[in-house]
Amino acid sequence: MKIKEMCSRMLAVIEPQTDLRTAARLMRDHHVGSLIVVEKKDGELRPVGIITDRDIVISVVAAEDVQPETLTAGDVMGGDLALVDEEGGMFEAIEAMSDKGARRMPVVDKKGRLVGIVTLDDLLRVLASELSGLAAAVDNAGGREVQEHPAIETG
Repeated sequence: MKIKEMCSRMLAVIEPQTDLRTAARLMRDHHVGSLIVVEKKDGELRPVGIITDRDIVISVVAAEDVQPETLTAGDVMGGDLALVDEEGGMFEAIEAMSDKGARRMPVVDKKGRLVGIVTLDDLLRVLASELSGLAAAVDNAGGREVQEHPAIETG
């Protein structure tokens, strides 16, 4: 299954210069734990980072001598952004997440434009469904064998 078939296209985005209070409000209003930080170029959105509620807590709230009102999303967002191509497969996304230690990745088209987001939860749901299908196939194969080759009674 391709990433474009399982990613969410409902996105919450901000620009790097957005202040942290606005970022936190957007997370609250959209009921999300992260925002994709984008740069707008020629009317197109290109992901440059992700800021999470955890980034805000660890880098700002828990830090001493930090003035939250002076910081922007660009100041706090994660630095090494993992991206996944919408035409890529699930296992490529899993590998990229594992390599980068990421729980969520922006999904881009061939031109690098933002088209969605895929999360660890999305991948787990798809994998669980696929594994259930495999388990059903194993059960059905065993039942078919019993029907086609009944046990020989001895005795």
